[in-house]
Amino acid sequence: LHVFYGNSGATFMPCISCNSVENKIYVHLNYSIPCVRLLNATHQIGCQSSLSGDVGVLHVLESEANLDWVLQNGPNPPYMVILDSTLFTRSVMMKLKTGSSRVAGVVVVAPSSNPAEGFSPHTTCPNENSGVYSESYDPALAHCNVTKWNPLGNGLSYEEYDFPMFSLKDDNDTQAIKQCYYDHNHVVNGSSPRYPLCAMQLYSHMSAVTDTATCMRRNGINFSLNPETVCDPLGDFNVLASTRPLNYTDKGHKTGESVVIAALDSRSFFFDIAPGAESAASGFVTLLAAAHALRNATQDAQPNRTILYAFFQGETFDYIGSSRLVYDMDNKQFPLDLDNVHSVVEIGQVGLHGESKLWVHTDPVSRRNSSVNEEVEKLIRNLNSSALNLSLSLQEPSFSQPLPPSSFQRFLRARPIPGVVIQNHNSSFTNKYYESMYDNAEYLNMSYPPNLTPEEQLEYVTDAAKALTEVATIVARALYTQAGGSDPIHEFVFLSSQVTQMLYGFLVKSNNSWFQQIVPSDFAIHLRDRPTNFYVGVTQQHSEPTLLVQYLLANLTGTTVNITQDNCQNQREDEDDKESKHIYSYMWVQGAAPPNSTERVAFCVRSTVRLSKALSPAFDLEEYTSKDYSTWTESRWKSIKGRIFLVASHELEMLTLGVGVAVLIASLMLTYIISSKADILFSSGREPTAATY
Repeated sequence: LHVFYGNSGATFMPCISCNSVENKIYVHLNYSIPCVRLLNATHQIGCQSSLSGDVGVLHVLESEANLDWVLQNGPNPPYMVILDSTLFTRSVMMKLKTGSSRVAGVVVVAPSSNPAEGFSPHTTCPNENSGVYSESYDPALAHCNVTKWNPLGNGLSYEEYDFPMFSLKDDNDTQAIKQCYYDHNHVVNGSSPRYPLCAMQLYSHMSAVTDTATCMRRNGINFSLNPETVCDPLGDFNVLASTRPLNYTDKGHKTGESVVIAALDSRSFFFDIAPGAESAASGFVTLLAAAHALRNATQDAQPNRTILYAFFQGETFDYIGSSRLVYDMDNKQFPLDLDNVHSVVEIGQVGLHGESKLWVHTDPVSRRNSSVNEEVEKLIRNLNSSALNLSLSLQEPSFSQPLPPSSFQRFLRARPIPGVVIQNHNSSFTNKYYESMYDNAEYLNMSYPPNLTPEEQLEYVTDAAKALTEVATIVARALYTQAGGSDPIHEFVFLSSQVTQMLYGFLVKSNNSWFQQIVPSDFAIHLRDRPTNFYVGVTQQHSEPTLLVQYLLANLTGTTVNITQDNCQNQREDEDDKESKHIYSYMWVQGAAPPNSTERVAFCVRSTVRLSKALSPAFDLEEYTSKDYSTWTESRWKSIKGRIFLVASHELEMLTLGVGVAVLIASLMLTYIISSKADILFSSGREPTAATY
């Protein structure tokens, strides 16, 4: 790492082989992930820098006691604080926040392994004000009065910070930055460090301020030919499929259906790190596996009721996806009428971590209705009977408590619908890393023997895959029975190999041979050699997990049809077909390459998979201060970057400036003198030649 002086007095000789001046002065940060600003109906959270970026002298925080140097004693404020993850606590961050006049920014070094003590930057009561429990629905159960679901939650993700914050990997570049600090800034024997000092500049200026109502109003102001959008609503698309085709041009069907749901999204403190292994992936991978097992069973012996699979986006932010589907059902904008939802099964956090017990949570308020209670008890019996001959067991909590944070709560806000939520915890979450960067493959016990190639890892059946396969077995058997199937189908074929491939694709790397086979060629180029980011994002784009689940669900529940690429991509069986597009969706995927060939054999998949809008109704209704629906937006920004450099003392900078001004004044005076005496200084001394006419 080579760092050069960043003051204006430096001069550089031209050199053909030299790098640019900027590269000689600055070293840019690689793989830096920012904390960004989010807004809702009442306030803003997150981080930002000033418009030109914030600059501070580097200080590596070695302990909480060392904060006094940053907040009081250090002679060269403001400071850019670098801290390891062990110091990324509420206590430290609140002290830095209150002393923000001396803090230019914070950089958190992400560790290579998870902290044993656990870490969750979410609140202790997730989605506290957007679930079913409120002053009008059993206030004694509201605000987590009975159970603090996330006891490790420190709330850091929901604070506002007046300085930028970035996350860096613990790699060679980060060690070089720390070395710059120890070479130039480290205090030795209590004496102040001498200039030049190692400094850092972070850019993460956010355009939106105050709250969602303010930023949406600013979005609508058109004072120029190119109006600026300052924020966007959080949202994406829900992924839906059904065991019977639904005609999406015919809204509000009056047929009873069983709905099985799972959340697709997660988050962490930093923008682009949301692995969501247990909080999201364990649930929706289980549902994908159950849907695949039910495909043959429902085709061979269709039960009386249709099963609707729903994968919701934006649930972390006040249930965006589920509230939208319930809104559409209630307003006859969806093929299924909300009044005729027979029952709901939700698969939540079901990573077992070596345990052999799942918990079935129900709503004590709706169960006061005898018909609802009867159906809930029947559903629980179906689940228990479905666990026969398996190593797992299901239990109900031994005391009356509300539902944990779950999408099912949005259905209950609209109707007293029978339903259960399957989780791996009795009361408080067992997930020590809820909505954090540590909720990853490591935490889900996805470990591989050493020296396996990526292809061998893709096929290796982990303990996590074996456990989730058993959970999927229970769910599929119970769903078939609940939908009116004549007999619990214990002969369902479950392949742990498919579950392990899905886990590998979402939590290790999406760029693998199986995912490449089941996606279109134009999407295959976007598969990455890293875990999927489950942050919901904004409504202008489909997120990677949404598209991956769409293609996986189509592959696992659909059928291959022998039609041309043109017909497939135009959503039809042949040129005269005008109706199939209302019932089925068609996807042309690139397929696998035969042995001894490099050419893939593409094919068309027909399925009932659909995408439906996962945008909060508050934005369609323009109710930006709504208390009924999510109002979360994300600020826009122009530049996210960071760099380090050496900074000279203030006195040297002033001296350099003074010398520069003196040289400027002297040059102006010299220019004036020369200009005023030009006729004397530049006279040739010869008589002018006589003009001739």
